[in-house]
Amino acid sequence: MVYLLDVEVWGGGIIVTLPGTNYWARYFKEKDSPGLIPVDTTNKDDPRVNITANEFLAKAWQLAYERAREIGWVS
Repeated sequence: MVYLLDVEVWGGGIIVTLPGTNYWARYFKEKDSPGLIPVDTTNKDDPRVNITANEFLAKAWQLAYERAREIGWVS
């Protein structure tokens, strides 16, 4: 099954969610940091979907890093 994750840039952060679930992850780019820092993430599986929290977080990290690259936060 394909899940469409939502990726939004808010100020100095990137938020990734899976709409209709309790899955979310927030990443920030601090001024002197070479990469993104996870600051708030889901930690429980959502029984409504066939994707675990860990699987979501792996996909969320990839999408957040891709978006950060697109906007020039990371290379």
